[in-house]
Amino acid sequence: MKLRHFLLIGIFTLGSFMNAQEVKKNAIEVTGVAEMEIEPDEIIFSIGIKADNKNELADTEKKLFETLKNAGIKNEDIKFKSMYQNTYAKTGKFTKNYQFKANAKADIGKVFEDLNQKWVSNLNIAEVKNTKIADFRKTVKINALKAAKEKADYLLESMGKKAGSPLEIVEIEDYTSDTVLPVAYRSKMNSILEMADAAAGNSFENIENIKLKYSIKTRYEIL
Repeated sequence: MKLRHFLLIGIFTLGSFMNAQEVKKNAIEVTGVAEMEIEPDEIIFSIGIKADNKNELADTEKKLFETLKNAGIKNEDIKFKSMYQNTYAKTGKFTKNYQFKANAKADIGKVFEDLNQKWVSNLNIAEVKNTKIADFRKTVKINALKAAKEKADYLLESMGKKAGSPLEIVEIEDYTSDTVLPVAYRSKMNSILEMADAAAGNSFENIENIKLKYSIKTRYEIL
C-alpha cells in the first residue's frame, strides 16, 4: 500500500510539472512601465540656532517660533531634534536643531528672508513631499499594469494570437520613494535664497516635481 501511495504521488507530481511546463510554453511575459510627475505640497526644513549661553538660547528659540509663526508655520509643525553644548567654542557654545513643516500656503520666500539672522547656524531642505502620494503611487502602478496588457495584446495580435487570463503579476522593485531626497536640492538652495532676497513670495512653484516610476512584469496565457 505504501509503495502504491508513493507511486500515485510521483505520478501526480510529474503531471503537475508537465502542466507547469505547458503553461510556461504557451504564455507571454511582458513588462509595463508608467511614470508621473507630482507637484510637491509640503516641504520639511532642518534649522539650527546658536547662542553663547542658555538664557540667550531660550531667547533665540522664542525668536525662531515667532518668525515661523509670522510665516504661517504652526507650532505643531515644529519638531525639536537635538541640542549640543560646545564648551571649547568662543561663540555659539549652545546649538539647538529643529525641523519644521511648511505647506503650499506658507510663504517660503518670507521664511528664508526672515531667518537670515546671525543666530541661525544652518537652514536646509530635508524632504519634499506630496501628502496624497499614496494615491498617486496606486495610479502609476495601475497604469503600468495596463501598459503591460496593451503590450501583450499588440505583440500577440501581430502573430494572430491574443492574450488570455493573467498567469502572473509581479511588481518590480525600483526603489522609488514618497519623498525627494535633499541631495537633489542642494544645488537649488542658492536660487531659493536669492528669491527670498528678492521677496519672491511663495517658492513652491520653483521646487522640482516629485517623479514616480513603476514597472510591472506580467505573464498572460496565449489563446
